[in-house]
Amino acid sequence: MSALETRRSPSWGSLVADRMVLELKEFTRSREQMIFIFAFPMIFLVLFGTIFGGQTLGDTDVTFSQYFLAGMIATGILNTGFQSLAISLSIDRDEDLLKRIYATPLPATGYFTGKITQVLLVSIVQIAILLTLGVLLYDVSLPTDASRWWTFTWVFLLGTAASSAVGIATSSLLRNGKAASAILTPVVLFLQFTSGVFFVFTQLPTYLQTVAEIFPLKWLAQGMRSVFLPEYFEAQEANGSWEHPMTAIMLTVWFVLGLVVAIRTFRWMRSDDS
Repeated sequence: MSALETRRSPSWGSLVADRMVLELKEFTRSREQMIFIFAFPMIFLVLFGTIFGGQTLGDTDVTFSQYFLAGMIATGILNTGFQSLAISLSIDRDEDLLKRIYATPLPATGYFTGKITQVLLVSIVQIAILLTLGVLLYDVSLPTDASRWWTFTWVFLLGTAASSAVGIATSSLLRNGKAASAILTPVVLFLQFTSGVFFVFTQLPTYLQTVAEIFPLKWLAQGMRSVFLPEYFEAQEANGSWEHPMTAIMLTVWFVLGLVVAIRTFRWMRSDDS
């Protein structure tokens, strides 16, 4: 038996680990992605916190900074999993990077697992930075009971899964990488303004609240508010409840929908590549 025949092929796990490390290196080398993912939510948190930080919401003791922090964590998850992932995949496809990866022994499941793991780790760092800023600059209180951190964990994981699946699906629907940012940025801004991120959700017109309930960011933001806001604030929500079961259902629906579309439409090559 020759040396080549006896050489063992790398396992799926080692291929995924190598891909994840590569994805993290590429992310840290991309100044644009670093600014978009980390600086963007930090700037908004400081800006809105400075302007409205000391104000309380209605007759509650909840400050705008505390309400805003939950929204920024939610939109950070969406930005990283949906917008950034869709744009980076579109650019990689335009530059034939996906085509070259497809020609390697790396299985598609390994590639996407590495990509989503990178999204997960980047989101964790992003949230840690936002929480640190909220505590140090605006005296935001963090939950002390385990049940709230459990809620944070499942909302975060479901939100990341849904955002990533939709991001991968969207990348193939975009014509090219140059158009990706121009198309997706207005979409994300619309969701941020209608989902209770920049404004108190119940102060929005009813028809905008109804539209926002279709999309995942509204449920992500509400789920995060249930973690970082006092229990009594639940009565201030649109339906007088945190609606955890509906949050889980809506995020799961978007995950499954994104996954189905991604499986049916994902392209490794450019649309004009024969």
